[in-house]
Amino acid sequence: MKIHPTAVISPDALLEEGVEIGPYAYVGPFVNIGKNCIIGPHAVIQEHTDIGEGCRIYQFASIGGEPQDLKYKGEVTKVIIGKFNTIREYVTINRATSADIGVTMIGDRNLIMAYCHVAHNCKLGNNIIMANATNLAGHIHVEDYAIIGGMSGIHQFTRIGAHCIVGGASAVAKDVPPFLMVSGNYAKPYGLNLIGLRRRGFPEETIQALKKAYRLVFRSALLLSEAIARISQEVPDLPEVRQFVEFLRTSRRGVCR
Repeated sequence: MKIHPTAVISPDALLEEGVEIGPYAYVGPFVNIGKNCIIGPHAVIQEHTDIGEGCRIYQFASIGGEPQDLKYKGEVTKVIIGKFNTIREYVTINRATSADIGVTMIGDRNLIMAYCHVAHNCKLGNNIIMANATNLAGHIHVEDYAIIGGMSGIHQFTRIGAHCIVGGASAVAKDVPPFLMVSGNYAKPYGLNLIGLRRRGFPEETIQALKKAYRLVFRSALLLSEAIARISQEVPDLPEVRQFVEFLRTSRRGVCR
């Protein structure tokens, strides 16, 4: 363990082996930091925050602060961060309120670039990239391998589907289904994220099936319920197609369309 003498560490914090903490960093009470994490200079990690193994948190990041929600009345809530995440300069990640899932949760191997904000009660999966100055409002769920372009703003209670890409400076007010490419203010779809799907080894059969499903939903005059019915009749029954349809069926805000 390597802790700079100017760092302030609560006696109620738990630091595992191999942790490094830089100058003037602050680690509050009831913080758990997993082994081999590196906490940069002036970073602030406030109470009731769990950080998994191998995370790198850069200078001036602020994690575990109280939620920016007028409903919050001081109840004990948490931030839980998984393994091998990279959290860059000036990122803010807030604790949850007691509503909804009651925790702000981040999975494994995510890259959260400088100046991003993750608000209360957000739930992020794995292998997500949030580019600089992306802002997530409260209660947003982001699924695995999503990419969100810089300076984008995501409305509260919105879902961002797996393997999708959101163009930079987008305003997202409705759910983004998995596998899509969306952009704009307000964001609208521009096709499948074909480059991302091929980079991740999706077979051509799956890509062609998703293309057909996409055309039925986004390039026809069908109602959403009609498009979903046509998908079940006309598109091969593959796991990714089922995932796409299930996302559409369970959307509560409506989807970018």
